[in-house]
Amino acid sequence: MATEIFLLNISGQDKPGLTSGLTNVLAQYGAKVLDIGQANIHDTLSLGFLFEIESGAKSAAVLKDLLFKAYELGVKAKFSPITSENYEKWVSNQGKDRYIITILGEKLTAEQISTVTKVISEKNLNIDAIKRLTGRISLIKQDDYPRASIQLSIRGKIDNKAEFTEKFMQISHDLDVDIAFQEDNIYRRNRRLVCFDMDSTLIQTEVIDELAELAGVGAEVKAITESAMNGDIDFNESFKSRMQLLKGLSEDVLHDVAVNLPITKGARRLINTLKKYGFKTAILSGGFTYFGHYLQKELGIDYVYANQLEIKDGKLTGNYLGEIVDGNKKAEYLKEIAIREGIDIGQTIAVGDGANDLPMLNLAGLGIAFHAKPKVKNNVQSAISSLGLDAVLYLLGYHDKHIDLIE
Repeated sequence: MATEIFLLNISGQDKPGLTSGLTNVLAQYGAKVLDIGQANIHDTLSLGFLFEIESGAKSAAVLKDLLFKAYELGVKAKFSPITSENYEKWVSNQGKDRYIITILGEKLTAEQISTVTKVISEKNLNIDAIKRLTGRISLIKQDDYPRASIQLSIRGKIDNKAEFTEKFMQISHDLDVDIAFQEDNIYRRNRRLVCFDMDSTLIQTEVIDELAELAGVGAEVKAITESAMNGDIDFNESFKSRMQLLKGLSEDVLHDVAVNLPITKGARRLINTLKKYGFKTAILSGGFTYFGHYLQKELGIDYVYANQLEIKDGKLTGNYLGEIVDGNKKAEYLKEIAIREGIDIGQTIAVGDGANDLPMLNLAGLGIAFHAKPKVKNNVQSAISSLGLDAVLYLLGYHDKHIDLIE
């Protein structure tokens, strides 16, 4: 039995019953639906059916009845015949690699989207779908937290992923937009563990710098901290040097610092949403357990690994207990938690800002540089610099309707 393939494109005002009415016509003639897709922008519908129908009287009749049904429904119908060769070529594309590109910013411009999609085009990649992840923006009401994000699903072969990422990093720098690039694999759709650095990630400060200010050695400690986070000096040596400068500080100040920690914008929204969907969370920090445990209670974090201060007679001794939690230790803890929870490493996410976060960012299935130092941003696939911590949810593909919007 000879058959023909047609692509039916429907456009017009969206309304209930469109899909039902059109598929009912196809059903009457025994048509086989090979593909279907729909998009709505500002109540304007774009609906497509790719269908196979018996050649001859049936194919002529179904086209006529579909045109009449479209007229009845007040929409426009357009038919395109598809050759079997073109159809098979389209089918063969489904084996190609798939990737997700997420674009984020306070607002998105045509120039930003054009520049990103030009890179995709130059690499001979196809965009299969474009999805808006943030809610609609009012042009009248001022938004206290403006944010915009779209997700591009692309398909094709990428020979040099590092070069691809590098181009996006340059666009991000030039056009003030965040661009995240990930493989669209089974792990991306099943993330289960998110590990956070604490200082300058979950909180908008470096605790050791605040303690140093109270100890009267703020300038010295801050300079060492900055060098360590930039990767200019060894973290362990910098940690020991800074600890010694805190010697003699009263234990009483720790509580005051903890209750006044400036929690990063979007952190509560992110953690609440992750908990709602069954994620495990962890703080892996080169800071201190005292403050990590405070945040654990405040935010509902599952695990905390950090450095423990040695305190004697109510004062800091300038020493620490146990091993230093440096970059390599953070990566070890990430792996340890994943094994304990029965989670594949590909299902993990790590978020951090400093050079000592790079080992865990590169180990995790998805490493995210958050408002990070240049060295960190240049060595990971994904970075967030324009929005709050809850922007992590957009990289997971969540839409605003799935997110706990109360901060």
